[in-house]
Amino acid sequence: MNKELEHSFIELLEEHQNIVHKVCRLYTNNYDAHNDLFQEITIQLWKAYPKFRGDSKFSTWMYRVGLNTAITLYRKSKRQVKTQEFDAVQFKIKAEDYDNTEEQQLKLLYQAVYQLDDINKALVFLYLEDKSYKEISETLGISEVNARVKMNRVKNKLKTILNP
Repeated sequence: MNKELEHSFIELLEEHQNIVHKVCRLYTNNYDAHNDLFQEITIQLWKAYPKFRGDSKFSTWMYRVGLNTAITLYRKSKRQVKTQEFDAVQFKIKAEDYDNTEEQQLKLLYQAVYQLDDINKALVFLYLEDKSYKEISETLGISEVNARVKMNRVKNKLKTILNP
């Protein structure tokens, strides 16, 4: 890979790394698993970056790769995320410490979301990120109408879980 490609990747990853942290928060429940999944998503983003054509926003593409990686690993390992070795020096990424204090307010919601299947978790995550139904449909690879219908069903299911 050339230096220009590497530099642009590092800049974009640093700018949007909170997206990866949020995906990790959704699919992990402890610090070590969070860091392992963050590392694995970063590796998958790096591997896929040369094929990123810019047809969508970088953040939308990043959500898609991150969610697909998390879902794939979650299904394969049933909550034990396996990672590949990663040479952090190679990328020289300035990592931000993940602070979940503001997300403590959403603890009950997250507990309810954990009970959903993988696709519905991703749907709720993107909805909570204020993504439009168009962006949600592009990220998940479903129609916009299907995204709206699924979201209404998930909202009802979450209400049932949160208010038994």
